[in-house]
Amino acid sequence: MINMIKIIIYTGLSLSFDEAKEILNSTDNIEVIYKRPIKRGDLGEALKETPDIIGIIDGVFHQNSAVGHREILKVLDKGIKVYGASSMGALRASELDSLGMIGVGYCYKQYATGKINSDDDVAVMLDSKTLEALSTPLISMNYVFENAVSENIITPIEKNELIKITKTTYYPQRNYAKTLALSSLNNDKKDELINFIRESEDIKKKDAKELLEHIKNEIN
Repeated sequence: MINMIKIIIYTGLSLSFDEAKEILNSTDNIEVIYKRPIKRGDLGEALKETPDIIGIIDGVFHQNSAVGHREILKVLDKGIKVYGASSMGALRASELDSLGMIGVGYCYKQYATGKINSDDDVAVMLDSKTLEALSTPLISMNYVFENAVSENIITPIEKNELIKITKTTYYPQRNYAKTLALSSLNNDKKDELINFIRESEDIKKKDAKELLEHIKNEIN
């Protein structure tokens, strides 16, 4: 008899449930349960479902209390694998990777290497009903602006100006339009950068997909 593997994934913001299921979904011997962004206390409820693997992508930061380190450590102590990426998952994985939590992706590496250190870097304002992002996270904007420098669309000095504007904007109000409007870039350069932004990959979504692919490879 094949043992059933149960997986719980907290997402919905960086990656929609439908997009996630295209990568990792339930089969005859794998049960995948997708849940909304994690908050304090959710892991205690998750333990009642006896999962083998938990993946943390999205989590609340200010709307409710964030998932705590002790909660994750309690799960790890029970021999359950816990993965993190993209947003809250990346932050907690960077803090607990030496204790067994597994981090995946660009955002995790940014935290783990100390290039960023604040939850503000991945925080966004969201619609609690639809899970639609109502702002743009700093880490995503920095990633795109760095790539824009590499493509000679903006200079390093212009990139630094854009990031300075972004950092001084309260996170629920961060977006590309506001940042560009407050910048000294000329209109032609703004238009070129806007087109580049539209074509750019969302790094948090990319990391979320990488996490699911990583788990999929682990269990196959």
